[in-house]
Order: sequence, then C-alpha cells, then structure tokens
Amino acid sequence: MKPVVIMNPPRADWSVVAALGQLGAATVCRAAGGTGLLGSSLRPAWPGAWTAGTALTVLCQPGDNLMLHVAAEQARPGDILVLTTTAPSREAFAGELAVTELAARQAHGLVTTTGIRDVAAITQAGFPVWSRYVSAQETRKAAAGSVNVPVSIEDVVVVPGDVIVADDDGVVCVPRQQAAQVVAAARRRARQEDEARQAFAQGELSLDRYGLRAVVQRLGISYVSAAPGGS
Repeated sequence: MKPVVIMNPPRADWSVVAALGQLGAATVCRAAGGTGLLGSSLRPAWPGAWTAGTALTVLCQPGDNLMLHVAAEQARPGDILVLTTTAPSREAFAGELAVTELAARQAHGLVTTTGIRDVAAITQAGFPVWSRYVSAQETRKAAAGSVNVPVSIEDVVVVPGDVIVADDDGVVCVPRQQAAQVVAAARRRARQEDEARQAFAQGELSLDRYGLRAVVQRLGISYVSAAPGGS
C-alpha cells in the first residue's frame, strides 16, 4: 500500500455514537450479532475507562510511531485513534506526551495493538487508552505508513468514521452505515437485561427464564443426590 493520509473522511452521526457509548461494549457487541470485538487482548490503561467515538485509523510500521504524530494533526473532536502495525510490535507507541496532545485536540481516546508507557500519568489524566502491551521500550520515527485507511484487528476491519465503543469489557467497532440499526437492537437488548435483572433479584432462576431446562434434559444431564454421610 502506498503511504497516504486521507483527510476528513465521513464520520458516523454523533447522536448514534453517543447512544452506543451509553449502552456499553458488551451490549453493543451482542446487538451487532456478536461481531466487531477487536479481540480479547486489548485492555484499558486504567480500571473504569470507557469511551465512544469515531475511528481515526493509523497504520504504522513495527517499532516506528511516526504516523501517530501525523494522525494527531488529523484528529477531530470525538475521534478515537485506532492504531495498529503491519506486523506485531510490542514497543510503546504512545505515552503521556501523546495523550496530552490528543486530549488537547478533544480526541476521545486511543486504541492500539502495540504497547504504551507512562501508565500512571495516563491514569492520572483520565484519558481513555486501550493497548495490548505495556512497555518502556521506545520507538523510532522514520518509517512511512498511512492514516485513515481501513485496518484489520483480529479479523475485524475498522474503517475510518466507524463507531468505536470501549470500556472494561473490551473494544467494539460498529460499521458507520450499520450503527443506527445496532442502536435499536442494543436498546432492545438493554431493556431485556433490565427485565431479567429485576426477575433474578426477585428469585426467578435463569434456567426457567431462558427455557434452559429443556436443554439440560436434551443433553442427558442427570441430577443425583449425594450419598448420606459422604465426604
């Protein structure tokens, strides 16, 4: 791929982004048919971090974060930088200074398949960051890459302008053109969960609410009383 910076791509409608952010990553993923999760290895830099925004994608060479600096100039309020590399890379691509720059541009977060550093400072700043690694190893700034091109993370293709929802449960990407439909499905899912929560609090069993007794019977699971006086 020839290095390129695509400026100001179409972004998802902000009302849709905000609605998905309120519903959370797990509900959104379920509402999207179990799709869009960017793997289980991306973890927040600090507990309780959550955010929602539009994807600003960054494709870097391994061990080189030049394009992160290029991408910062393209960041618009509400963007979440989604950074990956052409091959696995554990170095720290971002730290306190990068986060300070992105926060000043009103970006809503950073998601990277690489490493980060300055975790204490990032935590204190309260800037939402998800990464695969934490590392003190620095990077170079010499190799060309691209900004705002489709990138693939864990077999999920993230297109610039897609919706990103991230919290303690993970990072989920919702395609921009499907986001409104996912909002409707996620709201239905949230209502169902609220009803189930109330039912369970009142003593109803999930076996009954979800019709699982028939599944248990079909699988031939036996219920056997413990022998009297057994250890």
